[in-house]
Amino acid sequence: MIDVGNKPETERIAIARAEVHTLPKTLKLIRAGNLIKGDVFTVAKLAGIQAAKRTADMIPLCHPLVLTNIEVDIITSEELSLKQCGVEITAIARATGRTGVEMEALTAATTAALTVYDMAKGIEKTMRIANIRVIEKRGGASGDIINT
Repeated sequence: MIDVGNKPETERIAIARAEVHTLPKTLKLIRAGNLIKGDVFTVAKLAGIQAAKRTADMIPLCHPLVLTNIEVDIITSEELSLKQCGVEITAIARATGRTGVEMEALTAATTAALTVYDMAKGIEKTMRIANIRVIEKRGGASGDIINT
């Protein structure tokens, strides 16, 4: 692990995003809540939050952090007017500490995407998880970074 003991505690925020590309019929069933496993959006959001809280348990050299907040939002391609059918997942992680929360935000977005896939794989095996990335990071010595 990196020694962060001499770094000052600052507010840290990271926003990560992931996409799950689906067929239109799959997205229609997801939106209607008509999948055997239940409400995809609620389960995926909870999975993302739970995963963010356990990030250091999954990634060996990641510092365990006390998160002050984690939000997971899922928006459909129709709401975003995207050409690619599916959902876009945005995770926002916040903490006050000596190291960033990018890994927590990425873990939340990725796990939520995996959950969408798991819940819908019975009706579509061709879904794709794509474009997992940090879109914004604030706080710390390296300053603010914005990627779109």
